[in-house]
Amino acid sequence: MAVRKGSTNIQLRKLISDLRKSKKPIWKRIAEDLEKPRRIRRSVNLSRINRYSKEGETVVVPGKVLGDGILEKKVKIAAFQFSQSAKEKITGNGSSFMSISELLKNNPEGKGVRILG
Repeated sequence: MAVRKGSTNIQLRKLISDLRKSKKPIWKRIAEDLEKPRRIRRSVNLSRINRYSKEGETVVVPGKVLGDGILEKKVKIAAFQFSQSAKEKITGNGSSFMSISELLKNNPEGKGVRILG
């Protein structure tokens, strides 16, 4: 009997592979966090992002962003998944959200990125 290792989500596996190809330590760290089982992967509420981020900053959540709380700062948020309420609150605030792969393409150096979770 074969033991399954890693995620069966093809998009997640491709994202982890792309992150590993980058030579920058920040992307390798995010890849390690995404490789963890779903029950251990991070879930971050907007209230935590609001508390620990600065105005105009780029925040990466290696997991899911949830819509609990209020986002008062304009930030760019990259994550693997977003809840529908989080998307609505982020766009309603004037902030923006994107996938981690989009952020990797736009910022391959990983400069000015904060990991939250």
